[in-house]
Amino acid sequence: MRNVILFIILHLSAVYSLFLLPKAMYATLLWTALMYYFAAMGITAGAHRLWSHRSYKGKLPLRIFLAICNCISFQNSIFEWARDHRAHHKFSETDADPHNAKRGFFFAHIGWLLVKKHPDVKEKGKMIDLSDLTNDPVVVFQDRHYKKLILLFCFILPTFVPVYFWGESFHIAFYIAAILRYTLVLNATWLVNSAAHMWGQRPYDERINPAENLGVAFCATGEGFHNYHHVFPHDYSTSEYGWHFNLTTMFIDTMYFLGQAYDRRKIPMDVIMKRKLRTGDGSRR
Repeated sequence: MRNVILFIILHLSAVYSLFLLPKAMYATLLWTALMYYFAAMGITAGAHRLWSHRSYKGKLPLRIFLAICNCISFQNSIFEWARDHRAHHKFSETDADPHNAKRGFFFAHIGWLLVKKHPDVKEKGKMIDLSDLTNDPVVVFQDRHYKKLILLFCFILPTFVPVYFWGESFHIAFYIAAILRYTLVLNATWLVNSAAHMWGQRPYDERINPAENLGVAFCATGEGFHNYHHVFPHDYSTSEYGWHFNLTTMFIDTMYFLGQAYDRRKIPMDVIMKRKLRTGDGSRR
């Protein structure tokens, strides 16, 4: 019940924030977009591709930066996010999947956060190996101090910068750069669990529900190529198309160029083509 009330308040506040947009300074809108991007990278490049799937490796400065970005996103700690996501892949669309899309759009999108977890989620979740996460000091530190960190990076910092540096009102800065931005990033992430498990093409495996959804890819900075991702979960790009609708791949490649990311895992093109011909729906050959 607590989550139900909190999410209702959050979304009503986000709707109110929309009416404040015309009153905001341009610098505040740009800052909000930047915060959206950082928060997204904390999920997509961090909790998802780096820590959940280990599809590339990051040096300590990059891991610290992504952990901070993950705090901006406020979607559970890296440890909890990766634990749930590994269970999602291992037991996809069964009762042991935390956001089982076969239970409907609403459940996969937000409903799974409003009810108690299915017993299978807890029971089979114990089978997931999390030793790499508990051995990463960045993950351990963030998990231990998570509540303080999200207060600072998700709410205080996004509000403080516009107020202090260019004189935005506290009211507008809080509702737009913190509340609206937070709500938009949340729903963009949730769309990967809901819309991208229901609507789109399935060029790699037509037998599974995850689909290629460009709308989700745009909102979630590259995470909408979901049929590909469930077939090849360890590809650091989550797509065969590189930077196409994929700001996260662009970010990781930039970090690789700067020497902060390494050992990027990529599926060979001949393997991709063979899989398309064998199990795909024929939409992209």
